[in-house]
Amino acid sequence: MAMSAPAYYTAEMVRGFPEDGNRYEVVYGELLVTPAPRHLHQRLVHRLAFALEEYVRRHPVGEVLFSPADISWDEDMLVQPDVFVVPIDEARHTDWTAIRHLLLVAEVLSPSSTRQDRFIKRRRYQEGGVPLYWIVDADAEQVEVWTPADLFPRIEREHLMWQPTGTDQSFELELRELFRPL
Repeated sequence: MAMSAPAYYTAEMVRGFPEDGNRYEVVYGELLVTPAPRHLHQRLVHRLAFALEEYVRRHPVGEVLFSPADISWDEDMLVQPDVFVVPIDEARHTDWTAIRHLLLVAEVLSPSSTRQDRFIKRRRYQEGGVPLYWIVDADAEQVEVWTPADLFPRIEREHLMWQPTGTDQSFELELRELFRPL
């Protein structure tokens, strides 16, 4: 007799899933499954993480990390942001459960993740108080910029900026550099 899948998933259930090349996340109890990302996705993740790493090295506000990761604020949420920055005091821990605050989150859209990144995860990041959320759209060569209070994104086609609290110089990245061909 076949067993039906649970209608409501928890972070603990997802942590028990097999390592099969898929990315498993849960938001509001909904299971989100995405296959391995395409090459362009990984190129943009690398470029963005590298640029952010250079910035936080000069302005030590946090640590730049990328997935796979297990970010969970409660039992019905476990996300794996593509690129994210966590405060230094939380980054000093070696366990994902110590990560409770995200200073910046960036998700690079893939054909299989658009709905999740634009709607489900975006809403959860806003409710969680993530100060800045970037949705990187490689096909349109633009970035949606979201803050917790936004009902609609600001669309950036030329450059990204981030001014973390306590810094006197902002992070800036020209989008033509992010989206440049090899």
